[in-house]
Parts: sequence; C-alpha cells; structure tokens
Amino acid sequence: MTGGEVAGILVAVFWAILVSFLAVVLVRLAQTLKATTKLVADVTDQAVPLLADASQAVRSAQTQLDRVDSIASDVQEVTSNASALAGTVASTFGGPLVKVAAFGYGVRRALGRGRQDAPPAADRRTVIVGRTVPSARRRKQKG
Repeated sequence: MTGGEVAGILVAVFWAILVSFLAVVLVRLAQTLKATTKLVADVTDQAVPLLADASQAVRSAQTQLDRVDSIASDVQEVTSNASALAGTVASTFGGPLVKVAAFGYGVRRALGRGRQDAPPAADRRTVIVGRTVPSARRRKQKG
C-alpha cells in the first residue's frame, strides 16, 4: 500500500463519518420540524375559536354600549324637562305663595299683639327640683 492509497482510505473514512453525522443531524431536524408543524396546527385549532369568542364579546360589548348611550341621552332629556318644569312651577306658584306667607305672618303678628296686652296669669307657679311652689311663697323665700 502506498501513501496515496492510505490517504485515500483516510479521506474516504472521514467523508463517511461526516456524511453519517450530517444524516443524523438531518433526521433530528426533520423530527423537530414535524413537532413544530404539529404544535402550530394545535395552536391554530385552539386560537381560531378563541378569536371567534373574542370577536363575539366585542360585538356584544358594542351593543351594550349603544344601549347605555341611548339610556344616557334619555336621562339627559328627562333631566332637562324636569329642570324646565321646576322653573315653571317656581315662577307660577313661587310669587303668590310668598305673598300668602307674608300675609299670614302679618295676621299672626297682629293677633299676637292683642294677646301681649292681656294681663299675666295670677296663679303662676315655678318648678324647683321637681316641686311646684306658688309665686307668693317664692317671693317670701327671696325676701
């Protein structure tokens, strides 16, 4: 065997080992790609229904927001109507009621003056520690 033949055998063995190593790497890469493909398919199968549910939830929320907006505008209209009604009632009944109240106050004052001119009650009693003392006796205690 010559040196060239030995070198050729070494190169052939080296190439055989390299090709075997590359074959193992390619087989493992193919398995990884199959697993990745399966994982992506599973995620897609689960994500599509979730996206459909999320879309339905967003549509339902939009419907509810439209209803709330409608209710809020109705409440605003009722509030403005109530404010207008309160202003109308105040302007219609407010002035005359103030005049009637003032008249009633004047009548009470006039009737009250007639009572103030009346003499005080003669038999006036004072309460001292739970007892009633006639006014004459009270004067004696002071003097």
